[in-house]
Amino acid sequence: MASISNTSKGHPHAAQAHPRTHPQASGDPFLAPGWTLLGLRRARPGRTVGGSPSHERAGLAAGAAGAAGAAGPRGPQRSAGVRQAGVRAHFRPLPPGAPGALRGRSVGTGREGVGVAAERAGRQRQGARAGRGRARGPAEAGRAGRQRQGARAGSCGRAHRSRRTPRAQGREAMEPGAAAFLGMLFVWAARPWSPAAAREAHRCDVPLASTLPRESFSCSSQLSSRHGPGFASLNRRDGAGGWSPLVSDKYQWLQVDLGERMEVTAVATQGGYGSSDWVSSYVLMFSDGGRNWKQYRREESVSGFPGNTNADSVVQHRLQPPLEARFLRFLPLAWSPKGRIGMRIEVYGCAYRSEMVNFDGKSFLLYTFNQKSMSPAKDVISLKFRTRQTDGILLHREGQNSKHVTLQLVGGNLILLLNSGRTNLPCPDAHATLTLGSLLDDEHWHSVLIELGNTHVHFTVDRHSQHFQAKGKSDYLDLDYKISFGGIPGHGKSVAFPHKDFHGCFENLYYNGVDIIDLSKKHTPQTLVMGNVSFSCSHPQISPVTFPSSRSYLALLGTVGEDKVLVAFQFRTWNRAGLLLTTQFRHGPAALVLVLNDGKLRLSLSQPRHPARDVTAGAGLSDGQWHSVSLSLKVNHLNVMVDGETASVAHSLRGQIDSGDTYYLGGCPNSSSGPGCRGPLAGFQGCLRLISIGDQAVDPVTVQQGLLGTFRDLQIDTCGLTDRCLPSYCEHGGECSQSWDTFDCDCARTGYTGATCHSPLFEQSCDAHRHRGDSSGFYYIDSDGSGPLGPALVYCNMTEDTTWISVQHNGSQLAKVKSSNGGSPQPVFFKYAASPDQLQAITDGADDCRQELVLHCKKSRLSAGRDGTPVSWWVGRTNETHTYWGGSLPGAQKCACGLQGNCLDSQRHCNCDTARDEWTRDTVVLSHKEHLPVTQVAMRDTGRPQSEAAYALGPLLCSGDSSFWNSASFNIETSYLHFPTFRGELSADVAFFFKTTAPSGVFVENLGITDFIRLELHAPAEVTFSFDVGNGRCEVTVCSPTPFNDNQWHHVRAERNVKEATLQVDQLPSKTQAAPADGHARLQLNSQLFVGGTATRQRGFLGCIRSLRLNGLALDLEERATMTPGVDPGCPGHCSSYGHLCRNGGRCRERPRGITCDCAFSAYDGPFCESEISAYFGTGSSVVYNFQEHSNRTASKNTSSLAALLPEGLTLAGEVATLSFRTTGTPSLLLYVSSFYEEYLSVILAPNGSLQIRYKLDKHQEPDVFNFGFKNFADGRFHQVTIHREAAGVSVEVNQNARRQVVLSSGTEFNAVKSLMLGTILGMVLPAPSRVIPPLLLEQVSVGTLPGQEDR
Repeated sequence: MASISNTSKGHPHAAQAHPRTHPQASGDPFLAPGWTLLGLRRARPGRTVGGSPSHERAGLAAGAAGAAGAAGPRGPQRSAGVRQAGVRAHFRPLPPGAPGALRGRSVGTGREGVGVAAERAGRQRQGARAGRGRARGPAEAGRAGRQRQGARAGSCGRAHRSRRTPRAQGREAMEPGAAAFLGMLFVWAARPWSPAAAREAHRCDVPLASTLPRESFSCSSQLSSRHGPGFASLNRRDGAGGWSPLVSDKYQWLQVDLGERMEVTAVATQGGYGSSDWVSSYVLMFSDGGRNWKQYRREESVSGFPGNTNADSVVQHRLQPPLEARFLRFLPLAWSPKGRIGMRIEVYGCAYRSEMVNFDGKSFLLYTFNQKSMSPAKDVISLKFRTRQTDGILLHREGQNSKHVTLQLVGGNLILLLNSGRTNLPCPDAHATLTLGSLLDDEHWHSVLIELGNTHVHFTVDRHSQHFQAKGKSDYLDLDYKISFGGIPGHGKSVAFPHKDFHGCFENLYYNGVDIIDLSKKHTPQTLVMGNVSFSCSHPQISPVTFPSSRSYLALLGTVGEDKVLVAFQFRTWNRAGLLLTTQFRHGPAALVLVLNDGKLRLSLSQPRHPARDVTAGAGLSDGQWHSVSLSLKVNHLNVMVDGETASVAHSLRGQIDSGDTYYLGGCPNSSSGPGCRGPLAGFQGCLRLISIGDQAVDPVTVQQGLLGTFRDLQIDTCGLTDRCLPSYCEHGGECSQSWDTFDCDCARTGYTGATCHSPLFEQSCDAHRHRGDSSGFYYIDSDGSGPLGPALVYCNMTEDTTWISVQHNGSQLAKVKSSNGGSPQPVFFKYAASPDQLQAITDGADDCRQELVLHCKKSRLSAGRDGTPVSWWVGRTNETHTYWGGSLPGAQKCACGLQGNCLDSQRHCNCDTARDEWTRDTVVLSHKEHLPVTQVAMRDTGRPQSEAAYALGPLLCSGDSSFWNSASFNIETSYLHFPTFRGELSADVAFFFKTTAPSGVFVENLGITDFIRLELHAPAEVTFSFDVGNGRCEVTVCSPTPFNDNQWHHVRAERNVKEATLQVDQLPSKTQAAPADGHARLQLNSQLFVGGTATRQRGFLGCIRSLRLNGLALDLEERATMTPGVDPGCPGHCSSYGHLCRNGGRCRERPRGITCDCAFSAYDGPFCESEISAYFGTGSSVVYNFQEHSNRTASKNTSSLAALLPEGLTLAGEVATLSFRTTGTPSLLLYVSSFYEEYLSVILAPNGSLQIRYKLDKHQEPDVFNFGFKNFADGRFHQVTIHREAAGVSVEVNQNARRQVVLSSGTEFNAVKSLMLGTILGMVLPAPSRVIPPLLLEQVSVGTLPGQEDR
């Protein structure tokens, strides 16, 4: 067995998958090995700094020459009127495990010393500030702004708040004497290297954009020369004080060229100086070569950054994780409602070292390492890769017996294959496959980290991780001392799967800290370079086009009047349908239409008054992969080629082919009514690239510049396709499918339901089934609700007093044990219908568990010798061996008879230990639930001649649900229970019962810094579920036609996941609120969980809360209530809510945990008085119940005494009699109740089938007779009669609707009741036709006294 777990964030060591700057030689004598000088301070994330127009950005201070009085990071300090050049120092260590001394590299060009680089940077900044007044840094500007604005500074409103970044803080200032401080840093750098010190010293937040020349900034357009991109540096006031485009729309962008790839850790924005222009939200794009841009996403679902709310405040965001790129683009999404787009920006980071290697698909690197240098605990491999191909081997290492570890790119996904080489191990220990990543063929860098131990693997790709733990001895480190990268040398002896070599680039490839690329460049003996390998990465990049909405389209011009049509492109999408291409011929209404329908391509040639000619090609094309399409129409054939496979059809186009002038891709303009534009299919949503019309390739950038074609709602030079199933939010094995803007979960056969398969379909215990009114039977139960355990099939046995869970196993038959060939018999292992984890959840949640084991022995013993050495034992669920038997304490080694002192041999502790020649038996009941269930029984004393043994193990039986009735009573409005913080970041559900008489109150509340979750009774008939995950307050309310504060139990279940929030109360219709598209998804809480109240002690709940579960985990309310003032454990009054389960006259009786139904006064039996009590009467048969015996009378053999039911000498002032019957014969006696004083009650069917009831309560008077002659009751159907008498008043109800009330004249008391007879009458003469009684079926017969009406 093995376990695989996934996380959506990187592993703590995932930083190795993003290699930081690794120093090279600088020759600086002050730098100790292992350090590089890069900067001094870090810009804090999420900072909003209030400032006034008069405050400008300050330059960096602290000159490299160390002049006294140089300015610190908070702003310049003047010394003799001289502004010093600036420098920032950052110290960064080599990655863990890297051998040898690191060589320092200075910031800047990488070729200059610290002082030279600092002076050059200072001159650039001073030149850029020529003619400007005194400048201030962001922190100083914020400080000055706060002095003027007071408490308002930094409290900018926002449409979306910044998330997932540390709390905004100001920058720490460097006091005067910076040179001396730098000197101290150099001294510290000379100290021995330590990882802890390195992490503390590593800082990467140098302003990168402010030192760049104006030519490094570019834009989509500019309002004027004074609004150009060169004025877009943070806090600049020259020009118009920032960049503004000619038109404020979503197609505008501001671009920064950093000169080389840099590590970017933060960005900051500001509006236009002294204006009403700013950007309130934007998207950050990055690229290595200025083409094929990629969008930076702060979370899986969040891409945009909150911007500014005024023109002067600075809003900074920390990038977690950082990005590495040369080019950055800021794309405004929203801007000032009273102005236009206006931006000033800053980019923070540091230099980025990169060692690259390029593979051409036929080459690889082979690294051979010394056995002594291997890490004994684990191997650590980190790298980055970039490719356009969907398949390829990234690394491979093998060993003996087909053992290997392989990292392979398959279909744009990374697959880590683990083969332990041990075929005797169960899967997945023998063969494990870990899959991460998606769309990795996008020509962008992706980081990989693999930590490989003997039995465990941690695998990280970008932000997503997966952990695998083998249960057996897999030993993944026992491999050869060679590892290949980019391919598999020769014919790998362990390779039994199709593969191809990698075509693309690696970057910063490390194996246990060894720089493999650096060794390969130096041609060291440890490395072997095979094939055409180069140590650079300069692939030409392709510019894709994104069609983000069904209204998007791209219109391109073609050559008019050609006798052929040729179009080619590549596309990728998740949508199964969409319009890809349409074009109309110049003369006539003929047209070509290419659509994606059900994942297939269909090319149609349409002509008026002629049937359309269609050709279909491809299948499963909505898989997110790039697919090549080429279509042609020439002469008399219509062809379409998809991924190299061609389909064609002949056509009979009347007239010559005359191509039109416009080709519409992805959709049509609103004004177009051409073929395909008004069809049922929506526009295409996805990406296109490598578009060609005729023989001309189309460059999307020229379209973006307005030089070619027209378009609407496109994202040019980027593919914005995202995998919404990575990570998959579908829980419990639900299958994820997706389209462009959403995903769906198929929950079939999972046992769960809901948008993400989070909600369990099944109850959590048999007790829950019982209190739904369910009868005994097989049920699926889900012990941990929405937790990770699935449902298990059990038998629920509903007895009158207890509900039992019965879990069957595969060994219920009697198992015989006999030795063969003188050896010990093999033990028998029991496999249950539930997994070990499910069994533990069942036993943990039960009040009592037991399992019966019957042992049969013949000349075999459980223990041997006087010391009681065990020769037989059993194994529990934790794989521990036990030698105690039923009824005794663990370790006692006694059977029940040994404790009770009644064994066959008083000197023995078990009957089996007598070792008799005849069969003996011990029946034991194991009841220590911590050890149950039994998984193995071993009886080894069967080696002697004629010795035998056998045993039978019963099912695991558990009763009681420790959480279903766990409750607390809240008596004071300010009281509450508190529990640890609720952890439900991506999916959270809360379920409980409540009852109250109060009009409102908070059930549950948990707070974060800004996030929260709350469930409350908002009004007497309203339950509200509210929360905030960063998208603003969301609220779901269920309203009831009747109040909830009726002191009855009501069930509440609320769920919040990444797709929606739902609230269900009782059986009322559930309410659902959809989550915003591409919004924040993670619920982050940090306070205690409050139950029954709030942190403010306001709006507390008064009443009872029961069976509270959060994400399936039950909270022990009673235990916490015992130590909390104002809260009592438990809550009485269950019959008011569950009394309706007691049917047919059964009475609800309160129990400390639940109810029981008293069926003594009902004609029914069972847990809820639902089992009918009936008897079949043949001709001439009868049954007599004697209430009291007379000394002169003898009961017949079929008479049963019910003396305990009614006391002797009973005189009834009233009674209730109920019976059901079915017959086809008349006349029939149904009921006859007699007394010693010749008084009676009889119910008879007359010869005509009418019902007759007779009362005679005085032997001296004639009986009272009542006839119900409105129908024939001898019709073979069931009929019910209820007789209710109080004194002389009698009420008769037939079939629950026909009622009749009469007053008796014969008396008011039924004296000395003697017997009740069914079927025939003894001692009473009836008319002749009544003496023969036909077959009769009586059901539901009951006779009872009315409370308070008995009289002796």
